Amino acid sequence: MIELPEAAVLAKQINETVGGKKIKNVIAAQSPHKLAWYFGDPQEYKSLLTGKVISDAVSYGGQVEITAGNAKLLFSDGVNLRYYNKGEGLSDKHQLLLEFDDGSSLVGSVQMYGGLSAFPEGKNDNKYYLIAKEKPSPLSDDFDEAYFNSLFDEGTAKLSLKAFLATEQRIPGLGNGILQDILFNAKMHPKKKVNSLSITDQRVLFDSIKDTLSEMTAKGGRDTENDLSGKPGGYKTKLSKNTVGQPCAVCGTLIKKEAYLGGSIYYCDRCQRT
Repeated sequence: MIELPEAAVLAKQINETVGGKKIKNVIAAQSPHKLAWYFGDPQEYKSLLTGKVISDAVSYGGQVEITAGNAKLLFSDGVNLRYYNKGEGLSDKHQLLLEFDDGSSLVGSVQMYGGLSAFPEGKNDNKYYLIAKEKPSPLSDDFDEAYFNSLFDEGTAKLSLKAFLATEQRIPGLGNGILQDILFNAKMHPKKKVNSLSITDQRVLFDSIKDTLSEMTAKGGRDTENDLSGKPGGYKTKLSKNTVGQPCAVCGTLIKKEAYLGGSIYYCDRCQRT
């Protein structure tokens, strides 16, 4: 899943590979997928985008936005983005394909679910998109300790840390995947209640968010996700599908997996306390 580190890495790679290229052809919704989400009618993307030049790509939370003339492209959630040079084989199964004038291509495909949108600038009123654009990224200086502390209120007191950090778009792009290592580094269990945190605990959690996400991004994303070339990220996850059942790197206790709040959590019983 595209979460904050992967979105930042993908935006950087897109700038390096397709920045300045002109869109020659667009194929949208070629492979029907019930959980591929589009903005408006995908059959209109070809007329909207053809002939436009890619100027830049940026990330907002877990979303990647590309500017092409007066149009925007937006990729989110479970979209697999791949770049192909001219002559490299392309799969016929995809939900959005951009072919450039030099023969290279950018392809978006969805396995479980994901968003692939194209729209005139300023026309997308999706609330998740607008919130992600509005709120500061943990990778920025604007996301400081004062801002983080402002996220705590009476409505969050009884929430678990997983619910607090990874729901309601409190921190766009911080999802269940990157949540695991953030809490491991903070030595806090995903089920730990917000109202049990001391002032010192809040500071430790803030530092873990900033430090963990910075490291994940600097290393090219997590090893559970692929970059624009299809290669796994260079950040080795401490808690993920790759480490469940393995000894904890700190204490040797076997990493556990458990279903919780509509997804899986991974944790070390000894290092992370509720």
